[in-house]
Amino acid sequence: MAMADNTSRYGTITRLLHWSMALLILWQFLSALAHFGFEDSAFEAFFWPTHKPLGFLLLILIVIRLGWAAVNLARRPPSVNLLAKLGHLGLYGVLFLVPALGLLRQYGSGREFSPFGLPLLPGFEGDEIAWMVEPGNALHGLLGWLLLAMIIGHIAMAFWHRKQSGQVDIIPRMWGE
Repeated sequence: MAMADNTSRYGTITRLLHWSMALLILWQFLSALAHFGFEDSAFEAFFWPTHKPLGFLLLILIVIRLGWAAVNLARRPPSVNLLAKLGHLGLYGVLFLVPALGLLRQYGSGREFSPFGLPLLPGFEGDEIAWMVEPGNALHGLLGWLLLAMIIGHIAMAFWHRKQSGQVDIIPRMWGE
């Protein structure tokens, strides 16, 4: 399989970014479920400490993925229709916004943030910065659940296209069949 995309299927790099992000997003939802549904349990103790560092990793990966998509734009398989194109743009947007709002909230809170031991945000003394914290408080979780709904729709539409006669079977493009 070629590294770059072509008009019939996605290349190795696109597929690697797609499936690694899919696994990380699944892990993120498990960590959110652990935190909000199983507070003070071994389940939460296992998953929740990974939520912020993996969210940061997802933010890095979505930026890389957007850049890679831009480089491959002319070579990528065509969208099956306008709704599919808009749906993917929406997914990219929410995939960026959720961790970006989390990171903005983290910085505005004044707490240190060192994902994977790398000092990213040093933290600060004094009051939190409300204009940074409040959007994250209001939207991070809500957009996370919207993202889950969009992902379920994304998966459902991929299988719908595969099973409906007259539709383009798009799963081999990303699965690598």
